[in-house]
Amino acid sequence: MLSWEKKAFLEGASIIVGLDEAGRGPLAGPVVAGAVILGLSPLKRFRIQRYKERIDDSKKLQPLERERAFKEISARAVFGIGIKDHKYIDRVNIHMATLSAMKQAVKKLISKFCRLANKKEIDIQKDICVLVDGVFGGFLPYKTTPIIKGDSKSFSIAAASIMAKVTRDAIMNQYDKKYPLYGFSKHKGYGTKFHLEAMKRYGPCSIHRKSFAPLKNDICEN
Repeated sequence: MLSWEKKAFLEGASIIVGLDEAGRGPLAGPVVAGAVILGLSPLKRFRIQRYKERIDDSKKLQPLERERAFKEISARAVFGIGIKDHKYIDRVNIHMATLSAMKQAVKKLISKFCRLANKKEIDIQKDICVLVDGVFGGFLPYKTTPIIKGDSKSFSIAAASIMAKVTRDAIMNQYDKKYPLYGFSKHKGYGTKFHLEAMKRYGPCSIHRKSFAPLKNDICEN
């Protein structure tokens, strides 16, 4: 899963960022982006340390596997998290909210990396390549390479997907305590049968996305 990282390095990048999101599809809660640099300093030669835990597309991992991987990435890599809540999503749409969360995650990541490496952003900007899951590029001030299904093809993106997923799951677990009728700790806001039935029975709670069906349809009909 390092072929994209190696390609970026051979093309001149010494700082390779993995970028991914969690929470585009749910009916409730935030969209969260994770950005990861696997090394603590610019690469002088292509070498990525082996990880003890399984690093893969977060959707392929069990919750305990994700938790263990999250802890190892946190300890060994540099990462940034971006979060845009349901209100922001409803205001600008999910696509723009996702891009905004990604920008926020990368901004935090690069700021942290500069502090650790004792560098200034202006001096390393040309050395950065962002590998992002999906089809959209060009929204960051760095070279960006979009990769379809990148979380299963790039180690860096897989790591970012884990950071985003575990962070978002923790947020939804907290919301489950506040709104126990909806089962957020089980489905994390996705449109499961249980979730849809709970929405029908109790109505939406404050973290539901009003711009998403079925709430959007209800609003339009009324």
